Amino acid sequence: MLSTIHKAAAALATATVATFWISTLFSEVFLDHTAITAVKTAIPYGFSILIPAMVLAGVTGAKLAKGRKAGVLGAKSKRMPIVAANGILILIPAALFLATKAQAGSFDTAFYVVQAFELLAGAANLTLLGLNIRDGRKLTAGKRRRAGA
Repeated sequence: MLSTIHKAAAALATATVATFWISTLFSEVFLDHTAITAVKTAIPYGFSILIPAMVLAGVTGAKLAKGRKAGVLGAKSKRMPIVAANGILILIPAALFLATKAQAGSFDTAFYVVQAFELLAGAANLTLLGLNIRDGRKLTAGKRRRAGA
């Protein structure tokens, strides 16, 4: 049961980050300022999904690891503080800044510089979360094979 909750929370968190990132990129490349404003305004509301999902994935992951820090579990546990720091120090402040600027119609150099950093930081988090999902699947590969046999 704990494993199922962990997988669901991790998938939800990753999907939420991916939705933010894809929506941002798509609106910037293909849509107008009105759509960009809608995306930038919606993202902070999405924190109400993302933050609990990240916390739940972290708590359940720590319980499943049972204090083990070697091998694949060690790699997963080393990535998560980077993901969290990136989110807390870069992504959340950037999202709030960009939402404020977009709502004011201020699509200036500062907006686009912060937007570029947000996209880079988001891509980094997606990469790290993807690596964690890959490694989690490695950890449960034998269990999946036994269940399917």
